[in-house]
Amino acid sequence: MSSPQERAVKARRRQRSTRLTVAVALLVVSALLVGGALLSGSSALVAGASVLAVVLGAAATRITHTELAVSRREAARDRAEQARAYRDLTVARTAEHAAYVDTMTARIHEHETAIGDLESALGAAQKQAAEATRKLNLEARRANAAEQDGRDLSKRLEDAEQRAAEAIVRVAELESELDVVRAELDVVTQAWRTAEATARRHA
Repeated sequence: MSSPQERAVKARRRQRSTRLTVAVALLVVSALLVGGALLSGSSALVAGASVLAVVLGAAATRITHTELAVSRREAARDRAEQARAYRDLTVARTAEHAAYVDTMTARIHEHETAIGDLESALGAAQKQAAEATRKLNLEARRANAAEQDGRDLSKRLEDAEQRAAEAIVRVAELESELDVVRAELDVVTQAWRTAEATARRHA
């Protein structure tokens, strides 16, 4: 089903076609009248036909001029509507771009915060690993110096080794997580820069 605007455009086109048809018909009638008067040879008929032809020509000219003025007004109205539509589209795109920039900024901030937390955790894990290694070395020296407490020291040594291994595994896990978050930050930053460059080109 056609919209009211489309129906109005069709109505204007029918009215325009009717006006132009009437103007052409008036010119044809005036030409036929003048031609018939000339063929009759009567000067009175020629004079009357000439006057009538001038009147009909003036009417056709007036109709054509009116149609031209209406067409110009319609064209101006269409250009104004297009300008309003482009303005609304520009406002909508600007709002969308601002929302996208806000979203990307928030995501970058979240990733940066996560990276900071992971770096802090990694530093703590590295300290724990260094401390566990120091304790492992200390326990090893004590085991060599006190063979009479071999069984107890062996147990303590095994515990220290396990803690050191767990700390090393944790360090590796944190380093892997940090690499993943940094990669995501690079992707998000690149997407944001691409979107900003695209927006500048459209602006």
